[in-house]
Amino acid sequence: MNKCYSDDLHRYYGEQETLKQFIRRPLELKYIILYRKAKESIHDGKHLRSFWYRLRLRIISRKSFIQIPLHTTIGKGLYIGHSGPIVINPSTVIGNNVNIASGVTIGQENRGVRKGTPVLGNEVWIGTNAVIVGKIIIGNDVLIAPGSFVNCDVPSHSIVFGNPAVIRHADHATVSYISNICPETEKVD
Repeated sequence: MNKCYSDDLHRYYGEQETLKQFIRRPLELKYIILYRKAKESIHDGKHLRSFWYRLRLRIISRKSFIQIPLHTTIGKGLYIGHSGPIVINPSTVIGNNVNIASGVTIGQENRGVRKGTPVLGNEVWIGTNAVIVGKIIIGNDVLIAPGSFVNCDVPSHSIVFGNPAVIRHADHATVSYISNICPETEKVD
């Protein structure tokens, strides 16, 4: 789990983190670190430590308006761009090196063919106020434009925009959008 902390820090600061950056961490990064510590303490069975981290996570969640349940599966290198309302369903699976902007909702669909929650691949960039719902698979290297409504599968190397979602193939769709990619996860299928 310590590797996840360093990968998250790497996504925010790159190779070198200065003492000033360490002290003045953004609220979003503090949320991610507390999230990882709370999840780790639950799995370790350390009840008092788990209670402490979950309490601190709840407090910072109210300040930042970020709601990511501890049951959510999140890969290395999560980057949350700005504080603001972010709501993610607990059954969602998020890959490595994913950027999430403010106003994003990743939720479940309760009926029909796509009943369930999304699975996001690696190197996915999600723009402001995007909504992703249903039992769908978002491939690797996908850019979801701000304000998009996505309720269908998205192949790797794509750009998604609009409501209803329009999908366009684009090699290297997230180049210049996702920076400081974690070294072990640089290759995308």
